[in-house]
Amino acid sequence: MIFLKLLSKFIKVLRSGASPNQIAWGFALGTIPGLTPLACLHNLIVLLLIIIFKINLAAATMALALFSLIAWIFDPFFHSLGFYILVRISTLQGAWTNLYNAPIAPLSLFNNTVVMGSLAVALILVLPNYFWFKWFVRRYRETWNAKIDKWKIVKIMKGSKLVKVYTKIKGMEA
Repeated sequence: MIFLKLLSKFIKVLRSGASPNQIAWGFALGTIPGLTPLACLHNLIVLLLIIIFKINLAAATMALALFSLIAWIFDPFFHSLGFYILVRISTLQGAWTNLYNAPIAPLSLFNNTVVMGSLAVALILVLPNYFWFKWFVRRYRETWNAKIDKWKIVKIMKGSKLVKVYTKIKGMEA
């Protein structure tokens, strides 16, 4: 039920007047906490960026949910990549030692191989996800929205008395 509510809010965002840039940045930044373990310092930084720059929270939440569903599949790959970054690249050993000895840096859990690997992949995917999703939002608004509204199932749902009652009750809450 929660996922349906999230999907509903996400579709409203796609149909709203929100900027495609805000929505795309929300999706792109939501990828980071979606792919990485949630209780890390960098996810707090991502949340602060979303709030400060008024990035679309519904898109970020949708990306977080979507990427969280598939992230565990890639954990072995994230572990291998994180191990390579933390151990095999000898030129970074001094940087990792200094970072670990810094006061707040260990809270980021960067020394965990899965965290490091997933964060590296998430950071690599931020810009491609931004550009892809910006294209998706524009495409949805220009062509797909009108086509979806013509589907019989959408017309039936919009014409349903249950949906009308629900919409009326929801309108009274606001």
